[in-house]
Amino acid sequence: MEIILFGLLALLLVFMFFNTRKRQKQMKAEQEEKATKTVPGAKVLLQGGLYGTIVSFDPENLDKPAQVEIAPGTVIEVHSQAILRIVDPTEDAPADEVEAEEAPAVDTVADSELPDPNHVETPEETRARLERNERGDSDN
Repeated sequence: MEIILFGLLALLLVFMFFNTRKRQKQMKAEQEEKATKTVPGAKVLLQGGLYGTIVSFDPENLDKPAQVEIAPGTVIEVHSQAILRIVDPTEDAPADEVEAEEAPAVDTVADSELPDPNHVETPEETRARLERNERGDSDN
């Protein structure tokens, strides 16, 4: 019985060893791919969720901060490891456009029924709308 348990333990350890090595190889490949794509002009996603364009990056000295332009004329310095991934141009295109084109046409509303886009709601109108919502009445 003990021999079977030791055999299962050895099998588990061998499986863990090979699985760990496979994952390390994948991580190394991903890091190398990221390093080759991280060039000035590349669009990137930062750890904080900001998108930007790389202005300068030193792949040899990873302790040197990378400069990323997050808005026209706004350049920030970030640690090189703060670059989460390189954003491919295909990722920028929203997938909803394709679905919207294939969707059947929805009944249109006449322009006279739409609210005036330049209308600013007064405090009295806001209170009245909120009171109607609390009672369960509907605007529409």
